[in-house]
Formats: sequence, C-alpha cells, structure tokens
Amino acid sequence: MTGPALEIAEAVRAGSMSAAEVVEKYLGAIGEVDGELHAFLTVMGEAARQEAAAVDRAVAEGRDPGPLAGVPVAVKDNMCTRGVPTTCSSRILEGWRPPYDATVVERLRAAGAIVIGKTNLDEFAMGSSTENSAFGPTRNPHDLARVPGGSSGGSAAAVAAGLAPVALGSDTGGSIRQPAALCGVVGMKPTYGTVSRYGLVAFASSLDQIGPLTTTVSESAVVFDVIGGQDRRDSTCLERPVPRTVTALDDGVEGLRVGLVSELVDGVDEAVASGVHRAAEVLAAAGANVEAVSIPEFRHGLPAYYVVAPAEASSNLSRYDGVRYGLRVEADTAEAMNAATRAAGFGPEVKRRIMLGTYALSAGYYEAYYGQAQKVRTLIIEALAVAYRRFDVLLGATTPTTAFAIGAKVDDPWAMYLSDVCTVPSNLAGHPAISIPFGADESGLPVGVQVLAPALNEPVLFQVAAVIEAGAPVLAAPRVRAT
Repeated sequence: MTGPALEIAEAVRAGSMSAAEVVEKYLGAIGEVDGELHAFLTVMGEAARQEAAAVDRAVAEGRDPGPLAGVPVAVKDNMCTRGVPTTCSSRILEGWRPPYDATVVERLRAAGAIVIGKTNLDEFAMGSSTENSAFGPTRNPHDLARVPGGSSGGSAAAVAAGLAPVALGSDTGGSIRQPAALCGVVGMKPTYGTVSRYGLVAFASSLDQIGPLTTTVSESAVVFDVIGGQDRRDSTCLERPVPRTVTALDDGVEGLRVGLVSELVDGVDEAVASGVHRAAEVLAAAGANVEAVSIPEFRHGLPAYYVVAPAEASSNLSRYDGVRYGLRVEADTAEAMNAATRAAGFGPEVKRRIMLGTYALSAGYYEAYYGQAQKVRTLIIEALAVAYRRFDVLLGATTPTTAFAIGAKVDDPWAMYLSDVCTVPSNLAGHPAISIPFGADESGLPVGVQVLAPALNEPVLFQVAAVIEAGAPVLAAPRVRAT
C-alpha cells in the first residue's frame, strides 16, 4: 500500500501536482475539521506556503526535491521549530520560540517535506490520552467522545482525520504506538539511537525516541529512512548507518519465526485479543512459523517504567525555573519565584511525576526504588535477548483496550498508566516496535496489533508489518474526516 504521502510525493516530483496545491488542500482541511478535534496547537500556514513554493521551484528547475516532495507533515509540539512556538502543551513554556530546528525537522525539509503545524500532546509527553494538555484535550476522529490516546494524540488524530498525511510523535513508553492503535493509523518507534533527539524537549532521556505516524506501513518506512541517521549533536545517536527499510517491504515472511507473546494478549479486551490472533493467522498463512511464547518479565515492565521515567523527568524538568525561558511568576526572592513559577506553570500530572521521580532519587530511597527499577530493566533486556534467539519478531496487542471515553480515567492514574502495559518493554530495552491497524471492535473503534523486533532490525519489522497490513480487515473511515 502506498498511501497519500507517497502519492503526493510522486505527483509533485513528476510535476503533475504542485506542492502549493497540496498545502492549500491540507490547510483547508485543518480549517474545516480541527475545530472539532483540536489536533493542532499551531498552524504554520505562511511558512508552509513558502516551503511549498521552494519545492515547486526545484521541480521547475529540474531538481529532485526529495522522497517526500510536497508532503505536509505535522510535528508534535515537543520538537523545536525555529521561531515557532514550542510549548510541550505546558504553560511553563509560554512565549518560548526556539532559535533552532530539531534535527528531524531539518531532515524532513531536506527531503522535500513541508511542516504544516505543531500538534497537541499530553504536557511534556506525560500521559496516555492527550487530556493533560494545558490547552485542552484532543478528540478521537472515530468518536469525538473518546480519547485519541497519548501522548502523541494530536499527531495520531491529525493523520487519522486526513489533516496531514504524515506526523511525527515521540515515544517514551508507547506514546506513538498507543495513539496510533486508538486512532487506526500506523505508528512506529525506532531503535533507541537511530533517530536524533536533538531538538526534542526531553521527558525521560534514556527512553524518548522520535518516530512517524502514517496511514500505511510503506510511508512509515520512507519517513524512518529520511529522519534516521547519525547526528553528532546528539551524543546518544548511534555512530553507525541506520538500516534502510524500504527495500525490505516486499520480502514477505516465508520462514520467519514469530513469537506470539502471551503477556501481550492475556487480559486484554476480547476484540483486541481477537485481532492479535487473526494477525497471527495472516502471518502463518503467508509462510511464517508462529509459536506461543511467554516472557514473564514483561509483567514487571510497567512498575519499572513508572520509576525510571519519572526519575529522569524530575531531573530534566528542573531547568524550568522561571530564570532562563518561558513563564516567570514574580516573587520577593529567587526561591519563591522558582516555586511560584513551577506551581503555576506545571499541570497536575507533571507535578505528580516530578514528585514521584524526586522521591525515587532521594537519599535513602535511591537504591530501593530507582536502583531496583534499573535491575528490572536489565532483566527485561536479558529476557528479550533469550526470546530473540528463538524468534525473529514478537507479536502482541498494542493496547489493552480500544479508545476509552474522555474523562473516564483522569481521576485514576494507575488505570491510565495501564494503557502503556503492552508498549513499555520495547522502550526499556531500546528496541524497535510498530503498531498496525487491524480491524475494529463492535463499536467500530480501531484495534492495533504490535510487532516487536531486536535492536537495529527495522527491516524485518517493516517486512512483517507489511504482511499484516495486507491481510488486515478494512477499517471504516473516521466519523470526523476532512472531505
């Protein structure tokens, strides 16, 4: 399946469609629909028109603008865009305009893509529903009474509703894959270190990774190939070539070994479990060897994650003190100003995680909590290494449920955190994973199926995902979608 992004790029490069026409179409779509969804925080209309004009000039002069020529891309608002507000959906960054672009934004533009706007998210990417935004929630295009998932809910909703053919999200514990599943789009988290985090506002630095949300698997592969690669401005970026994935899309799964992970199926909603089993049947029919496997260590992933991630967040968010940038609440002393600024600028979920993380790192508790969580993280890494000696990829659910109602879990943080139970193992291990839409529940809400692969095995990840996508039931169009 090619998808709208690749169709646009082909038409623009061939000269049968102008980038200017494409941009106007999508700006019109945002104006038509986004009032209901609230997927965007900032629409970059004039800048997008200027970028489109540059692409059209390149085509007219016989130059190839790149593999994403003329493709509008929505960027999660925790990635820096020069001169354009970057809020992380937080009041504490009010008025901040970065003086530079994130590496992924630079690489998108170098490939001919056009950044059309910045999307809504849970504040500082802390959440699973995009209800924690200081600027109000995003709604699911399939049902406006339900969440789009989080924290990249704005990006997922924008792609699902046809407001952008491609979006970027960040994934700390599942924040690309979980909203992709709830909105019925493809969401991919790369191997840690294959995509530069330079210009990504940090939540948990050892877990965060940028990846694409798209309509199809092939589009996801193209975007990954564009944004991946070494970046000396990011010390965590791998100093090795990123595996190219587009060429693997048509390789099929004949002879591949697929492990159906019981911990990623047991206990999830019936419709979700049914989707996973049907996806396993699709792979088996295509020649893969599918076997059940248990990885008991996965059951400890969620509590370990919710110690490690808040601890790193506590450290990363200490820089927001009212001195250097963003919001400042005046007070008589620097200490009082710091406290007042942070009290006014951060929302309840961010404060909760800062307190959890600070406690876990405090003297007398560090080894009991953070140290133990890191040991559990190592156990999960070792368990995955054992599993990947038997299997090429692993298969399971992306989320335990389909999209839940707005407000249903806001007063129960643990119930909200359980939304990430199927996705956090890949982040703790630093491995790639992808969510593919696979049918819907009885209410018509999308179901997502997740494929996990070893580090730097993105080609086989996309290879398997393409087969699942080809065998997936047709998903009904969202109720709210641009015409």
